[in-house]
Amino acid sequence: MRKYTTLVCGAILLLAATSSVAPKGWEPLLDKDLRKWQTFQSYRHQVGYRGQQPTDAQGKPLAPIGYGKNEANVFSVVMQEGEPVLRISGEIYGCVFTRQDFRNYALKLKVKWGTKKWTPRLDEPLDSGILYNSQGECGVDYWRSWMLSQEFQVSEYQKGNAMGDFWCIANSTADIRAAYNKTNDTLRYNPTAAPITMGQGGRNFCQASANYEVPNGQWNELELINVNGQSVHIVNGHVVLAVNNSGAVVNGQRQPLTHGKIQLQSEAAEVFYKDILIKPLDAMPAEYARYFK
Repeated sequence: MRKYTTLVCGAILLLAATSSVAPKGWEPLLDKDLRKWQTFQSYRHQVGYRGQQPTDAQGKPLAPIGYGKNEANVFSVVMQEGEPVLRISGEIYGCVFTRQDFRNYALKLKVKWGTKKWTPRLDEPLDSGILYNSQGECGVDYWRSWMLSQEFQVSEYQKGNAMGDFWCIANSTADIRAAYNKTNDTLRYNPTAAPITMGQGGRNFCQASANYEVPNGQWNELELINVNGQSVHIVNGHVVLAVNNSGAVVNGQRQPLTHGKIQLQSEAAEVFYKDILIKPLDAMPAEYARYFK
């Protein structure tokens, strides 16, 4: 009986030890100490911000809070059922970003919303984002918070925003098959439409093809396939957008933007991330290659 009990206990311990182990070929990026990530915090933004660097009472420009800071405990990790869960409060604009630069990979993670909102988005949808092909310094975008990058938007479905939308961050550009959406006066991804160059003529945003977000409080499963300047946004198993010819405009010239760090935004909304995994790829998987023909 004692031997049987020992074997059962051993099996339980083994199962507990391996239940959170990443599937073969996948590397976990999240742990309780955020050892694979760095932080950057911008400013406590106020209503009426117009992309200008904030100033003090004497009109002198203020420096951002900066790198390696965690004012107001914006970024924290808690262990739930033996797994690390990243909480981003959103109270201060900024990001956590990977220490490592990545090229040609599949990234998958789970995300769900909290309940808190902050200025200047008290009347806006809950918002965050996965910024990929991130290069250079933080703070080069309109909100002075993030690196040059491409955005896989993480947004509550409201006012034309949805999980998987695309944004150009800073001077990035890309080609996306899209058609004009009269309802929201913007572009919406359509795999049968002609390509439109983003980042030019005020075209910095493209809606996902449809909304597949689960109800608030439940975990959404997101996946990003990013290979050689082509990327696919996948929400709960549905392809919602494909990005081609990822690039950046530097001194008027378009240059490839095909690798970089991964940022997770703090953008005035409470959000939780877990099961953040990455896997190297040699080529665009055949099941997604058709989106670029």
